[in-house]
Amino acid sequence: MHNVNLQRREIQIGSRRISIETGKLAKQADGSVVVRSGDTIVLVTACHAASPREGIDFLPLTVDYREYTYASGRIPGGFFKREGKPPEKEVLTSRLIDRPCRPLFASGWRYETQIIALLMSADQDNDSDVLAITGASAALALSEIPFEKTIAGVRVGIADGAYVINPTYAERKNSVIDLIVAGSADGILMVEAGAKEVTEAQVVGALDAAHAAIKQIVAAIDDLKKVAGKKKLTIAAKPIDHAFYREVEDKALGPLGDAMRILDKLESYSQVDEVIAAFLESMDQERHSEAKHILHEMKEKVLRDEILNKGHRLDGRKFDEIRPIWTEAGVLPRVHGSVVFTRGETQALVTCTLGTADDEQKVEHVSGEFYKRFMLHYNFPPFSVGETGRFTGPGRREIGHGALAERALTPVIPTDDKFAYTIRLVSDILESNGSSSMASVCGGAMAMMDAGVPIKAPVAGIAMGLIMDEKSGKYAVLSDIAGAEDHYGDMDFKVAGTAQGITALQMDIKVTGINSEVMAKALEQARAGRMHILSEMAKTLAAPRTNMSMFAPRIITIKIPVDKIRDVIGPGGKMIRSIIERTGVKIDVEDDGRVNVASADGESAAKAIGIIQELTATPELNKTYMGKVQRITDFGAFVEIMAGTDGLLHVSEIANHRVKDVRDELKEGQQILVKVINIDPTGKIRLSRKALLTAEAAKQGEPAAPAAKE
Repeated sequence: MHNVNLQRREIQIGSRRISIETGKLAKQADGSVVVRSGDTIVLVTACHAASPREGIDFLPLTVDYREYTYASGRIPGGFFKREGKPPEKEVLTSRLIDRPCRPLFASGWRYETQIIALLMSADQDNDSDVLAITGASAALALSEIPFEKTIAGVRVGIADGAYVINPTYAERKNSVIDLIVAGSADGILMVEAGAKEVTEAQVVGALDAAHAAIKQIVAAIDDLKKVAGKKKLTIAAKPIDHAFYREVEDKALGPLGDAMRILDKLESYSQVDEVIAAFLESMDQERHSEAKHILHEMKEKVLRDEILNKGHRLDGRKFDEIRPIWTEAGVLPRVHGSVVFTRGETQALVTCTLGTADDEQKVEHVSGEFYKRFMLHYNFPPFSVGETGRFTGPGRREIGHGALAERALTPVIPTDDKFAYTIRLVSDILESNGSSSMASVCGGAMAMMDAGVPIKAPVAGIAMGLIMDEKSGKYAVLSDIAGAEDHYGDMDFKVAGTAQGITALQMDIKVTGINSEVMAKALEQARAGRMHILSEMAKTLAAPRTNMSMFAPRIITIKIPVDKIRDVIGPGGKMIRSIIERTGVKIDVEDDGRVNVASADGESAAKAIGIIQELTATPELNKTYMGKVQRITDFGAFVEIMAGTDGLLHVSEIANHRVKDVRDELKEGQQILVKVINIDPTGKIRLSRKALLTAEAAKQGEPAAPAAKE
């Protein structure tokens, strides 16, 4: 091949093989790799602008992950027939790439930087999200962008009691945990997990298994970097003016600490701003930027000193102390279920709306289409933090927080055969200071209980933090973190679950010295906090309500024989449309014979069910039916006893006397009472009118007429 210097590395992890190659595709990008597992292929590139952006003090990084439908041989749905607004999976995967990569760029890197990951081929076994994380790291490692540590991403499941790295879609369905981990050779940087009430020990074991696999992949990327990597750009570190640093510290550290210890969030933030503004006014304009940077470090120093050296938090709480919680259920009269959950200065109003199968969300994915009957949507209006701002559709943060809360609650949602409703939760954050996603979990569980959803168990979530001195190894685990503890901490992790175990986990780690012992302690402290929050929730609602809101639709489920489904639907859907038009209900027919009839009016539902039962009824032996004579023959009459079902009324079973001509006794279209006297193995039905006449005569004391001799 012309102008190709192909380099490739393969890594065998358990039963999975991952390959990383460079030098063939997208060669004008600063760094470009193709990552493959099975027939799933992701192209990942990294690029930076020619010069840094002036006047900014942040990293201008964007990450975009896209899934092309051609990757699985499909054409997009909709009118335009091309990919449009990124769906939730693409947004969440972009976040999975961004979170572990962002902290690893060299300090002072101010070049516009972009990572793009494109799914180009998708099989039915291997997910592309963890391949994209690994690809982003490899593309950055090969580029001239100063990316300080090589990382990799893996997924962990459990199959037959053993941890499995990068399990297939089929293996994930049967696994009790679905854990995505990103990390370097030194340690873990990010965790995202959903689980079915697993123990803390199982989580720690999964993290250890993930890190062992990550080390193998990182070693392969570093080996590739040696032969195909570009020389890194260097960022000149600004010399520290130690005298100026001490001047800022002497003048500002005390007032800054006092302001940060104010308990009210908005008052504290306002006072901190005043301290900074007053200090900046006292010095030359050209030193403002340098002073702001030092003041930022001072704020972090105040927090860490308060915790690690003085043994308490800025707001005076103990390390494991959770802020006061109050909850109220049934706050909105016309809503099916509603709860206000307040923890400290974080408040969520969570509502539950119940719908029918028609309300399920259709989701298009590269592997095909599927439907969701449980959804959680999270909103973060600017007034929740006392600010103004654009009030538009959900951004990446809202989608990410909503997905985490949805993942935490999914394991307790009743199956559709036990609760046939579509469930939508909406969490509107009214105040925020500390994890609003975990408030959404708590409020979401309670809103469903308020709506009468028979969830398997209540779920609570808690945000944890860690402050660690890497040199001494001294650390403190903080429960229910707020404000500065989240911003300046070394790890923040959110744990949600029931009293039995963990259902969701999200973790971002900024230091490398976290071992299994630290992780186990943090998870145990989180478990204790979760149990406390569950007990506080139970004071308002301990179990789902037995009565649903009068404004919620009523769904009645009946079971019909599978071979009768066609009778309910009718040719071209004619019969089911007719029932809906006559009764005004919604009808959903499942492939297994379950029929869900939904209506706010019980009488209409009963009418529809009566029609369906009539259409799908099967004849019963010795039961009497009012039938209609359909056809007369010399040997008897065929009588329709229910829609589409005929039986033979033999000439000998028409009357107590001998019938010479059937037409002397019966006429086509005549309605008569008949009894089923035999149903043979092929389904043929024998009827009798004589048996009913004989029984009626005996009841009135009249002697039955003698049967005529043949």
